[in-house]
Amino acid sequence: MSVRPVEPRDVPAVVELVHELARYEREPQSCHLTEEQLSAALFNPAPALFGHVAEAGGQVVGCALWFLNFSTWTGVHGIYLEDLFVRPEHRGSGLGKALLAALAEICVERGYGRLEWSVLDWNEPAIGFYRSLGAVPMDEWTTFRLTGDALQALGATGPGGRPSTTAAPAR
Repeated sequence: MSVRPVEPRDVPAVVELVHELARYEREPQSCHLTEEQLSAALFNPAPALFGHVAEAGGQVVGCALWFLNFSTWTGVHGIYLEDLFVRPEHRGSGLGKALLAALAEICVERGYGRLEWSVLDWNEPAIGFYRSLGAVPMDEWTTFRLTGDALQALGATGPGGRPSTTAAPAR
């Protein structure tokens, strides 16, 4: 078993894992990620998305997809973990912890102030796992999201006029 940065050859497996995650999170109809989209996000000249994969038996069986955020209060970057997924048959083997440890190591090496993510309220196995690592819930915070028509409507009121009508599907 090993964890390493994602490579172009991993893109099909990572897309498959993201779709598996969507099914696990009871939202398969909301996941539209393609290999082309993921490849462009990860490997363009100025990537905004980064990733790691977990391998077992020479197969990609888990992934962590993340991007940088920034705390204006502390004045330093952090990592936001967008997706963490390990196939069910490989859970409990240490791969999820190894993926998170790889991101924590990046935070420490680069002087980033935090590693954060969201978890669904009903996902008790994940919540227990995260708590076992010392992660704490941000109970006083509520996530808000603008998508679809509401995003288009607000964007149309901005100083630049009407935004593009080709909005990416939200997750």
